Amino acid sequence: MSTEVDQSAAKRVITVLAALLLTALTTTGTAGAADGGTPSAGQRIANALRTSPVYVDDAYAEAVPPSRQRQLADRIRRTGLPIKVVLTPLTKGDAFDGESALLAGTVRDRLPERRELVLITSDGDFPDSLQGYEWPGDTHQARRAVAAAGFLDEMRDAGLADLTAKAVDLVAEGKGEQRYEEAMRDLGGPARPTQPGSGSGSSPDSGSGMTGWWLFIAVPALALTALATRTALLRSRRPNPAVPHVVFATARAADEARVRHRAEAEVLALGEATQAADVATTPGLQQALDAYAAAGTVLDGARGLPDLAGALALAQEGRDALAGSPGLPLCFFNPLHGRAALRTGWRPLGRRDRLDAGVCQECADALRDRRAPEVLPDTDEDGRRVPYFEISAGRSVWAASGYGSLMSPSAGLARAR
Repeated sequence: MSTEVDQSAAKRVITVLAALLLTALTTTGTAGAADGGTPSAGQRIANALRTSPVYVDDAYAEAVPPSRQRQLADRIRRTGLPIKVVLTPLTKGDAFDGESALLAGTVRDRLPERRELVLITSDGDFPDSLQGYEWPGDTHQARRAVAAAGFLDEMRDAGLADLTAKAVDLVAEGKGEQRYEEAMRDLGGPARPTQPGSGSGSSPDSGSGMTGWWLFIAVPALALTALATRTALLRSRRPNPAVPHVVFATARAADEARVRHRAEAEVLALGEATQAADVATTPGLQQALDAYAAAGTVLDGARGLPDLAGALALAQEGRDALAGSPGLPLCFFNPLHGRAALRTGWRPLGRRDRLDAGVCQECADALRDRRAPEVLPDTDEDGRRVPYFEISAGRSVWAASGYGSLMSPSAGLARAR
């Protein structure tokens, strides 16, 4: 009895693997591009999303014309869910460094409805593919739902507009995990044997059967080889940080100006509070004065968001000293999130020790759901953007203190001196 490869399954496998191979070969050349961005990119998208849940860059206007954009917007509104769609080209060195996760985090930061959001975005690795993101949890299984849409047999030849519409439907259905598993089973299922008496009676090593099995073996091997090569090149050009799976908070000029204004206001308010405090009834007055002086010094010499966040942490330390009841520090992952809601044990990837970190509710939810928390970035000695806590403690007071999670900010400054 001869065995015949399921031609439909073979076509799907070959199509997906060919896409992997093409992406691996074509993106390697740009892997070393430096981070870059335009200050207004994320804000421009967020502004557009305030009037319509669908944003389509001009580069995709032919694939998703205005009429289809309106249809998608109506489809989303009918779901009653906080779904938004962002379709824009992603390439290394652009405003989002070619990363859909950074695009998603940037846009979310600039939207007023930050607590609940489902975002469907372009995929930075595979053109005409999509990625799904959801906050604060995974209630609608958006990530799997959006991924499943691209593997459905009915979407094999679908355009970007139809693919996005299907992704919206699957998110609204709320069965992303199930749909994804079903799509994977259909894609990689075993070949069906021919029925007894059918075919020409040729052996499995001859004719079309041989060709099909060769494709199943050779194409995956070629794709995996290319992907391995691309991975090696990426690693050689861009060393892995200890925490690779993070979403960077965007550090744009407008953000820095806003945070600087906030820090100036908080430091000024702390100074006024110390002047009004009664020495006899405020045991922590001297500590508050020290924190105020340190905050002013840091603010005057601030070179970016990490230092401005440090001024905010010192101002918080001063207020706690005046109150006589130290509270939780600012959020370890991103102090711009505000005061931590709780403390939790967290072990950075590649390290054995666990940190007792104060985290805001948003970052706590991310850790609980096994999602990447949004972290404040800093620049290392090589000019790379990395999580601020990956900077050497000898070079960064904020890495050493964790903005209050590991030691008080003022103690970190004293140690640095």
